[in-house]
Amino acid sequence: MEGKEILAVVDSVSNEKGLEMDSIFEAIEIAIASASQRHFHEDAELHVKIDRESGDYQTYRNWIVAEEEDPEFHIETHIKASESDLEVNDIFTKDVENVVFGRIETQAARQVMLQKVREAEREKVVSMFKNQNNNLVNGTVKRVTRDNIIVDISYEAEAILPRDRLMPGEIYKVNDRIRAVLQIQEVEGRGAQLMLSRICPEMVTELFGIEVPEINEDIIEIRGVARDAGSRSKIAVKTNDGRIDPVGACVGMRGSRVQAVSAELGNERIDIIIYDDNPAQLVINALVPAKVESIVMDETSRSMDIAVNQENLALAIGSRGQNIRLASKLVGWDLNIISSEEAEAKEKVDQTEFLASLMESLNISEEVAESIVEAGMSSFDDIAYADDKVLEQIVSDPAEIEKLKSAAEDVALMEAMGEISAEEEDAESLTDLNISEGDLAKLANKSIKNKDDLAELAVDELQEIIEISNEDASALIMKAREHWFN
Repeated sequence: MEGKEILAVVDSVSNEKGLEMDSIFEAIEIAIASASQRHFHEDAELHVKIDRESGDYQTYRNWIVAEEEDPEFHIETHIKASESDLEVNDIFTKDVENVVFGRIETQAARQVMLQKVREAEREKVVSMFKNQNNNLVNGTVKRVTRDNIIVDISYEAEAILPRDRLMPGEIYKVNDRIRAVLQIQEVEGRGAQLMLSRICPEMVTELFGIEVPEINEDIIEIRGVARDAGSRSKIAVKTNDGRIDPVGACVGMRGSRVQAVSAELGNERIDIIIYDDNPAQLVINALVPAKVESIVMDETSRSMDIAVNQENLALAIGSRGQNIRLASKLVGWDLNIISSEEAEAKEKVDQTEFLASLMESLNISEEVAESIVEAGMSSFDDIAYADDKVLEQIVSDPAEIEKLKSAAEDVALMEAMGEISAEEEDAESLTDLNISEGDLAKLANKSIKNKDDLAELAVDELQEIIEISNEDASALIMKAREHWFN
């Protein structure tokens, strides 16, 4: 290929596609190097450099500097240090004669160049929409395939709406108008892609932003969304102006605002609740109209046991567990619904176990242990840092009080050390699976702390906790199960 031809191609493509000339030069360099590869050893590393002024190019070949005694030394990919005047592991580069292309090489170079130009064009389009990531966009259906719907979202950009991101029962035809949330995602082997979704929680948030002006004015905040697309959603709202009722503002006059959102989502039921910084109160709000009798929180595992009376049990759980599942997603804690009778029985069992632990660990009588529990102390930490005046009502001798507090402090410390050690072991166990810190935190919040916990999950259960494809979720679960068979 002559220099003038290369310059002409660069100028033509740049004008037609609106791409930077450097991007096109780089695409042609990769294409020429790729086409030249067939004339060299398959492991040879080639690169091409084009003069931006003349269009002339030069082909270069790289070798890794290595000792000849190295077992991996290969004459096609390595060069001896004595022949290169470089240090071991440095890259030795030498220009080689440009390959004279025949018809096959020219066609191969053309295909590679077109592919790289298309990638550059796609990157340019994606960069234009970066500031609209996770925002609602309008588009027109351009093409419908078995797996995807191709949507025109501007005069020069298309986005892909996978069928599994449509709500149940939705059907779209060519030229139909559509609204969906734009999500820029990295697709392996294809780079960043413009994707659309109608089932994500952001769809609800964006629609309320359109219908409720107070949200865009930052008077009302949507602090959380949990969604079963096409069926039911729960959103938690908070007001920054005490004079405005956030629920009433989102519902609108005679329900006009919430009905407009619901209609866009196929009449999806939407529960609007008041946000509260206290997770227990937020759970109570999220489960309305079911009435909560009591809540026992475990901050370590981020779980709650929620007691309701028998009449409210079915209401709190919801059809197929939907109500409690959405409340759990909204709050970010594991929620376990139990009847009031079960809660009382569990409390008695826990109390009996704690009494036995007090008697054994602190070497005290059953009478003293019962008095400690009756005084409202439910952990060794409570005893270790209790006011002496409270303990004086149980143990009269000051020396015995000091001894009791010291022993309780030692037991609390041992418990804490055991928990830290277990957490470190669990973290190391999951770290072996190359999971990001963010996903590790999400898994820990759902009490998935080691390989066994992860191995027992189904693919859809894992996808509810972290964002992961079906294929990657399946591979991760199988990797977690490897130690079962070794």
